Amino acid sequence: MISDPNRNEKKEILLVALGGNALIRKGQTGAIEEQLTNLSLPMSQIARLSGDYRIIITHGNGPQVGNLMLQQECCEVAPRLPLEILVAQTQGQIGYMIESTLDNEFMKLRLDAKQYFVTLLSYVVVDENDPAFHNPSKPIGPAFAEETAANLPYPTVKTPKGYRRVVASPRPVTIVEKREIRKLIDLGFIVIACGGGGIPVVRERRTFHGVDAVIDKDLASAKLAEEVGVDIFLIATDVEGVAVSFGRPEQKFLRTLSTSKAARYLEDGEFPPGSMGPKVEAAVQFLQRGGKRAIISSIEDIEKAVAGRVGTEIVKDS
Repeated sequence: MISDPNRNEKKEILLVALGGNALIRKGQTGAIEEQLTNLSLPMSQIARLSGDYRIIITHGNGPQVGNLMLQQECCEVAPRLPLEILVAQTQGQIGYMIESTLDNEFMKLRLDAKQYFVTLLSYVVVDENDPAFHNPSKPIGPAFAEETAANLPYPTVKTPKGYRRVVASPRPVTIVEKREIRKLIDLGFIVIACGGGGIPVVRERRTFHGVDAVIDKDLASAKLAEEVGVDIFLIATDVEGVAVSFGRPEQKFLRTLSTSKAARYLEDGEFPPGSMGPKVEAAVQFLQRGGKRAIISSIEDIEKAVAGRVGTEIVKDS
């Protein structure tokens, strides 16, 4: 029997947005064995948190979808697939890995009650007139040295990890399956949704059709959190939290950051658009639209961050 909806509705809703490093660590090739091993750390924490929260998991797909594009370019026999189809493929691929790892972690806990989880293919509506379609900015795929990037047949951008391919990244307007997601979490399911930022689609009268783009998963997660009524929005990444002067001798990690200060830092370019920028923007957006708590922390410290002991807590101005 599925969990009692009345009992579940008393729990707060926690959305955990996993960064790409939850699956592929720096210096790794991205082999499936590596990704499954890496997932055990966040999934063990999420399994334990599920006793106290209704949980939604979102995730990035930058390395995976970029690799799929590279694989297509290396093969002239099979027809090439559009980017939105590759995003859909990564939703199934990563959703399977999350589900199987989560199942293993629940078995380790030896819980008596059966746990329910589901990966939901997620469409995210974007505006076909979004200026992002004329200014590709979303990094995907592997990182290259500057010399290699200069000779690639597609645009790249410098990121902290090296030069990476960039594609259009329009802003999310709404999550198509928001009602289904809310219903499932109320029934006791852990829902894996908006993988890779969701499949980007535009409206055409009463139907949708896909577009060639990748949506930022943090901004899509914030939109989902807003539309589903999430209480706690946690972005898990490869650093301990938000830092000012990142990578410089005067670097300083922040335990709290007000929404007004965050907005000023974003405007001043303190948080790069290819890394911390969208995370801070997503956290601010979530709070400004009714969310209770927004946290940015490391993958290793998800539980401690929810408990308020580590990470950077973004707070509303009093």
